[in-house]
Amino acid sequence: MSITSINQIEFGKELGPWLPDTALANSTAVANAVGWLNAPRFTSHEGGRKEGLPGALVPGILGMGFLCALIHREIPAARIQKVDCVFRATLIADQPCTVTAVVTDIDSDTRTAELDLLIRNEAGETRIVGTATIGMPA
Repeated sequence: MSITSINQIEFGKELGPWLPDTALANSTAVANAVGWLNAPRFTSHEGGRKEGLPGALVPGILGMGFLCALIHREIPAARIQKVDCVFRATLIADQPCTVTAVVTDIDSDTRTAELDLLIRNEAGETRIVGTATIGMPA
């Protein structure tokens, strides 16, 4: 069932898990789109290792996009009003990660909900944490 109103959102509801596509090609496309044309840390595993990283990074803005994508996958009617996140550790391109969220507050009067967001790598290590405020249509 697709969630279409604030009354269908349940406190404590878990969203996901969702496994986004962390392919190097996607990281490269995002890096190029924002003008990071000479940023090998996002476009090449070898380039990332030359900078002391374990491989090419998934750009932080792509990681935030993963968080937002989960919200829209699970609650298509949601209007994201605010997203805030903390990058605890790097996401490496071509390495699987899991995106999840949980509903932590609901305000039926304003038709808004608060979500805690999380991205973990395949070892279960927390890489990105965040919060979001979503609004729902009347």
